[in-house]
Formats: sequence, C-alpha cells, structure tokens
Amino acid sequence: MKTFLLAACLMLAAPALKAQTNIKENINEVAAFLKECQVFFIATNEGNQPRVRPFGVAEVVDGKLYLTTGRKKDVYKQIKANDGRFEICALKKDNSAWIRISGKLVDDNNEAVQKTILDRHKYLGQMYSANDGNFATPYITDGEARFFSFSGEERKIKF
Repeated sequence: MKTFLLAACLMLAAPALKAQTNIKENINEVAAFLKECQVFFIATNEGNQPRVRPFGVAEVVDGKLYLTTGRKKDVYKQIKANDGRFEICALKKDNSAWIRISGKLVDDNNEAVQKTILDRHKYLGQMYSANDGNFATPYITDGEARFFSFSGEERKIKF
C-alpha cells in the first residue's frame, strides 16, 4: 500500500516538477539570448508616451532573471507607475533572430543578489553598491518570450 501511495504521489507531482524544470530552462534560454545580443531595449510607458532605452545586464540568480537600473532613473519610475509592466526587444548581432519579452518586473532588495550581480559586472560598481538605496535589481515574473527569425516560425515560451 505504501508503494502504491508513493507511486501515486510521484505521478501527481511529476507535471509540476516538469513545469518547474521547463521554467528554469526557459529562463536560462532567455538570459543566454540577451547575453548574446549584449544590448537589449526595454520599453516602458510615461503617460501616453512610450519610452525606450538600451540595457545590458540580464542575470540569472537563484532561478530568477534580473535586470538592473537605478531607483532615481525615469525608467524605474515608469515601471513602478505601470505596475511593473514592460517589454524588451533584442536583435542578434548577425540580424538572424530577435526576441520580444513581456511580463512584470518585481523589486528585489536582496543584498546577496545585488552583490552577485555587482561581482559579475564590475563596471556597475562605479554607479552602485549593494543596498545603497539606489541600486535596483528587479526580476521578471509572468514572463513570456517570443523568438523570431526571418527563416523560421515564431516560438513562444513562458517563464
């Protein structure tokens, strides 16, 4: 009976574990694409005016995809005013493929995350330090990435 119950529990848990694995794989795929592009553009909204600017940091830490900015910047204020909603677009250097990412950005004031990102991107230390009150490290939630190319079909993933 115990073996049957254990097998039943594993069968019920398997889809959730697979979905969790897929989310991790999807996050890593999106992060790798953005790193390959090196520069990506984030779009926000200011009233009825769209705003777009370049970003360069997308890091996976503890299974979450983080971006970085300053709390004093307009982009941060626009994201906050729009309930965290944003869109990203990035194009590979060889122009062969591009990605569009949407979702919500959630503030994370985790000092360990900030230190990890600062360690990986030393130049950010010229502008920010962990828990300085300005360095923002929001992560993407409810993410959807759409991959495009001139030679293939659109592909969509959730993360």
